[in-house]
Amino acid sequence: MDNYVNNGGAAAISSNSLHSEAKQEEEGEPLSIDDDQRVYLVPFRWWKEAQDPSSSGVKKGIPYAASPAPPYGPMKILNNIFNSDIAFNLRKEDELLCNGESGEVGVSNRDYAFVPGNVWLQTLKWHSNSKSSSKEKKGFSAVYEDMSDVYPLQLRLSVLRETNVLAVKISKKDNSTECFRRACKIFNVEAEPLRVWDFSGQTTLLFLNDKNKILKESQKQTEQDLFLELQVYGLSDSFRTKGAKKDDIGQYTNGTSGLINGSAFSNGAISARSNSSTLSFEAGTLGLTGLQNLGNTCFMNSALQCLAHTPKLVDYFLGDYMREINPENPLGMKGEIASCFGDLLKKLWAPGATPLAPRTFKLKLAHFAPQFSGFNQHDSQELLAFLLDGLHEDLNRVKNKPYVEAKDSNDRPDEEVADEYWRNHLARNDSIIVDVCQGQYRSTLVCPVCRKVSVTFDPFMYLSLPLPSTSMRSMTLTIVKADGSAKPSPFTVTVPKNGRLEDLTQALSTACSLGLDEALLVAEIYNNQIICFLEEPTGSLSLIRDNDQLVAYRLPKDVEEAPLFVFMHQQFEERSISGKVMAHWKTFGIPLVVRKNIANGSDIREAYAKLLTPFLVPEEDSVGNSDTLDNISSEVIMETHNTTNTRSNGSPETSDKEEPDAQSATEFQFYLTNEKGTEKHSKIGMEDLVKPTPTPDRLYVLVSWPPKMVKHYNVQPLGSLPKVFESGSLTTRPQESVSLYKCLEAFLKEEPLGPDDMWYCPVCKKHCQASKKLDLWRLPEILVIHLKRFSYSQYLKNKLETYVDFPIHNLDLSNYIAQKGAQSSNRYMLYAISNHYGSMGGGHYTAFVRHGGDRWYDFDDSSVSPISEDKIRTSAAYVLFYRKVEDA
Repeated sequence: MDNYVNNGGAAAISSNSLHSEAKQEEEGEPLSIDDDQRVYLVPFRWWKEAQDPSSSGVKKGIPYAASPAPPYGPMKILNNIFNSDIAFNLRKEDELLCNGESGEVGVSNRDYAFVPGNVWLQTLKWHSNSKSSSKEKKGFSAVYEDMSDVYPLQLRLSVLRETNVLAVKISKKDNSTECFRRACKIFNVEAEPLRVWDFSGQTTLLFLNDKNKILKESQKQTEQDLFLELQVYGLSDSFRTKGAKKDDIGQYTNGTSGLINGSAFSNGAISARSNSSTLSFEAGTLGLTGLQNLGNTCFMNSALQCLAHTPKLVDYFLGDYMREINPENPLGMKGEIASCFGDLLKKLWAPGATPLAPRTFKLKLAHFAPQFSGFNQHDSQELLAFLLDGLHEDLNRVKNKPYVEAKDSNDRPDEEVADEYWRNHLARNDSIIVDVCQGQYRSTLVCPVCRKVSVTFDPFMYLSLPLPSTSMRSMTLTIVKADGSAKPSPFTVTVPKNGRLEDLTQALSTACSLGLDEALLVAEIYNNQIICFLEEPTGSLSLIRDNDQLVAYRLPKDVEEAPLFVFMHQQFEERSISGKVMAHWKTFGIPLVVRKNIANGSDIREAYAKLLTPFLVPEEDSVGNSDTLDNISSEVIMETHNTTNTRSNGSPETSDKEEPDAQSATEFQFYLTNEKGTEKHSKIGMEDLVKPTPTPDRLYVLVSWPPKMVKHYNVQPLGSLPKVFESGSLTTRPQESVSLYKCLEAFLKEEPLGPDDMWYCPVCKKHCQASKKLDLWRLPEILVIHLKRFSYSQYLKNKLETYVDFPIHNLDLSNYIAQKGAQSSNRYMLYAISNHYGSMGGGHYTAFVRHGGDRWYDFDDSSVSPISEDKIRTSAAYVLFYRKVEDA
């Protein structure tokens, strides 16, 4: 209010009326009540009804019409939710005699009156007595009960001399949160016209000339605005415990509905589950509107509530945003997403709104983004990314995008290059989303060969931060020797929780005393088959879940070029189903592997028999005699050879539904198969091995076990495979905590590019694995931070439950800005959180939102409930929304 003229201070009109004392009631009420000279704000009609039409005394009031205050913009009432200011102007209308004779004066529910304390008391008594059977003292006792509905409200007043207008400002700094929230409802001049009648004489003081003694003295006591302490009555929306009444003035009570600022609303209480107690608050508060779940749409509701409480976006979409829609943008959605989103925001911020069903928005979203169609669960961050980009293109002020060529830095100053990149970006992208949500970071690439440095400056809409971890993780794997010298053995090692595969293999090598001529090949086992080999040394261990089953095969290094043979086992099994005996082949045990050059079926049999040596069952009279075990193994091998030699041409394959014939019941049957072991391809005889062309790096062999061979071996160790981590075997792991600043440092640290993201060096003239370093350069007004809790690969999905300790009131990024001497603030305040509870398969999204200054609310689909600030930090926090706070 820089253009307000300073006309006095609180001493002039703080709480004392200059009206003459009111007459005393004859029934002896306490003098302290009748002497109340404070100014009261009451509904005009409520005051008017108590006036005696036959009274000769004419009560003269000064009418004022309210209008939006230009310095605060058309959306000032909604801005108050974020900036804690209500501002409007009061302009004098033609003076009217308000003596009750005009039936058209002051009949609106939006007409209010300033009255002194004694007038308020007389009016209150009149209403109380008129509803009582007699005018005894019991009627006045109701006055004391009704006084509980009075609450104070501080106004700052100034006179605009040039326009002869009274400027009013209501600040959150001067009032309690509850009083300020009510003021937002009462003085919403955007919703309907507002008129105020002054019967207190207070506003007249503000227009006195400079010779006025009171005005001169008050000017010395303050530097800016005048204070007026109003006592608001008849406009309270607090719940009353007693059965109460509802009259025409819009006052409402428990279980009723009424009017606030001319808008209908429901007065039902909303239960809150916060802090294990039942809380309730008033429905109809601006912006506290839930969204119905249409079927797994909680991800959408969570994201929308966060955007619906983003200050600048709310002002923009509740204003005249349609004039900026760009329907011709080929990268946009013909303006339909922006229009639909704007309509939804208007409904969410409508006074007295009830939970909405966002069906129209859901259909429009599915039309332009089919990945969000249907009713499957999705990711709220992915929706946010799509929606912000879509809104930008729909609202892009650039109609014809010019061609812009990106230039290398060529050792120019960073400031010059950054400004050039930003100008080029704005030449093609100019929208409210760019204004509010987009920042800029510096990307530095260094060639590992020639040390060529390339610096570029790229825009960003949000920051996706990894969750670094310093804690360790226990993992159990089964070591299997490929030379048949020992049974499988489990080993438990400790590795960094977010480490790499090379960390795991190194720990296992130490634990099992791996030889210099050996290497480990890690594979995941599921349903008696290898579903994947973990061979990438830089692969993340966070992708390995606790209930996975892993095997590490010890293989010789000197035959790394030879193909890997993977043996899977099956045996004939009978089972009874509904009284009928059914027989089928069933796989069992851990696949065994060997890496060597095998030329024929004889080598296949010999290699397999050697792998089975540790599982041979010794004869009772030969326990502990290793020579006996070797003899048994040799007999098995020879028997297999001899039987097979009699059928050099092979035998017909045994159907899965047929029992083995007499010959197959005494020998192993070997078949080439697929990687799942579900198909029997060519049968492997004693002749040369027929391999697929070209020869693959891995050959899968399915071995059918005859009943006789099952008796010779103890296959139990082949089937007992531990999980990576048994949650019940150890004490519960403590919840891990990491600072948000640590996440940011992990995002900005220098690291080599991946093998799939090579950089072309202009000096070396080839692609290389350059090192990359990111730095923040230009920060947006709204900073969206995405915590990367979800990890995906071809086979694995995982969610990190790490607790992130994030600042609420002061996120200071000064130490992370590469641009030195920047004038803008680097401090942020949290105002919204998108939460994800549960696991990958079945989770739930909610939102925490700061509303009304410093109060937080939990938006859980259609349910909206207050939540204390100390409860909003949880391990469910997924997307954080910060707004910039200007330095004092």
